[in-house]
Amino acid sequence: MSYDKELYQQVILDHNRKPRNFHEIEGASHSCHGVNPLCGDDITVYLNVDENDVIKDVSFLGSGCAISKASTSLMTTFLKGKKVDSARKIKEEFHQMILGTMDPEKEEHSLGKLVLFMGIRDFPSRAKCASLAWHTLVGALDKENEGISTE
Repeated sequence: MSYDKELYQQVILDHNRKPRNFHEIEGASHSCHGVNPLCGDDITVYLNVDENDVIKDVSFLGSGCAISKASTSLMTTFLKGKKVDSARKIKEEFHQMILGTMDPEKEEHSLGKLVLFMGIRDFPSRAKCASLAWHTLVGALDKENEGISTE
């Protein structure tokens, strides 16, 4: 999938207005709170991971800018049913992509529709907004009780 600015804008707006999986998972096996003080993004990611390390459910609650909210919403839809190791790999690829150290149009990856966020690399100040959910996801998987901050 190539990067398309118009599609990117439509997806961001849609997921910002109607975020997917926007609720707390009661009795979640994993959770973590994450903040981006610079932009004001504040989220909590919830996961249910089964005994085979499969992410059975993932959700979030919180507030933030359109990029943060859309990134979190897309992350939750993309990771359901994936193994924890795959989720960690996807997080690394996503992070490399938005920082511009990996080009998904030229390199093999597992990002699927997440490639829409490729344009973030042109706006370095927004990278923390797009990556907060992913860092918080890893914090939840690692059971970081202190929470995550992009600062």
